[in-house]
Amino acid sequence: MDRRSLIKNAGIAGVLAAGVAPAVHAQAAIRWRLASSFPKSLDTIFGAADTFAKKVNEMSGGKFTVSTHAAGELMPAFGVVDGVQNGTVEVAHTAPYYFFGKDETFALGCAIPFGLNSRQMTAWMYDGNGLKLMREFYTKYNIVNFPGGNTGCQMGGWYRKQIKSAADIKGLKFRVGGFAGKVIERMGGVPQNIPGGEIYQALEKGTIDAAEWVGPYDDQKLGFNKVAPFYHYPGWWEGGPQLDFFVNQKALEGLSAENRAIVECAAAFAHTEMQAKYDARNPTALKQLVGAKTKVLPFPKDVLDLAFKESMALYSDLSAKNPSWKKVYDDYSSFRRDSNLWFRFTEARFDSFMQAQKL
Repeated sequence: MDRRSLIKNAGIAGVLAAGVAPAVHAQAAIRWRLASSFPKSLDTIFGAADTFAKKVNEMSGGKFTVSTHAAGELMPAFGVVDGVQNGTVEVAHTAPYYFFGKDETFALGCAIPFGLNSRQMTAWMYDGNGLKLMREFYTKYNIVNFPGGNTGCQMGGWYRKQIKSAADIKGLKFRVGGFAGKVIERMGGVPQNIPGGEIYQALEKGTIDAAEWVGPYDDQKLGFNKVAPFYHYPGWWEGGPQLDFFVNQKALEGLSAENRAIVECAAAFAHTEMQAKYDARNPTALKQLVGAKTKVLPFPKDVLDLAFKESMALYSDLSAKNPSWKKVYDDYSSFRRDSNLWFRFTEARFDSFMQAQKL
């Protein structure tokens, strides 16, 4: 009896009993490296990369591992797109709007001033056209993106001097993340794009007049309240900033269907967990900051009005000269309009009522 007939007639038990080893093709272990744009001290935002790596390892039974590396370990914080594009690393975890200098369209995959809130952003990505459109755009960079977290609406930053009117923005040297700098510039400010790990020193030395990062939990860890007493809100440029896992296209295509699904599911888990952490931890941190004499103040209305006006004018200008921006923004803005109409009747009314109650 030949080997094939033996397997067919005896089954695996018979094969093993007969001492004939079946042909088994062991899958080689997969090891990826992940470059983050964030320092390890920020357990919420860097932590999403660790969560992603942990879930990939667990779901693969240890056959697929991802090592995580903080900003500066393998490459600079703002070098991760080049790293993924060139295949230096297989994956990066970052805020896409950091790379608006390459193309303004990057910002639409993260946050733009007066854009979508976090729930709207997730809806646009997963059930609207967001993921499809952004993946089409990222193809030119050899990148496939997976939503990788959201901070929720952020605070408006730390200021050495109080912002009392739009006039106070003029000449203000302001560390502001990504695309919002274009609007600050149109308002007369001087935007500075500085990695998170370098902000405190610049603010302390007076190299900059103000800085924004995320919100109370992260900002407290970075110690901004020690060098700038005024904490303005809201972060009108970051209503729902989404982070992404940028995966090298060839590396992803080289995975089995099972491992591609693992990457997708691990990213989705990290995406959900990040905002849960922020929503759970920011309230306590804000109380502690107020207890430490931080002055928490709303932006004056004329600041918001001017910022909105300049933002809309900027988007119109970009649509006229950048076809990639126009293609994505047309869909984004339509989704924003309809989503805000719905939220006006539900979330906004419910939230405003509840927040006025004594609980």
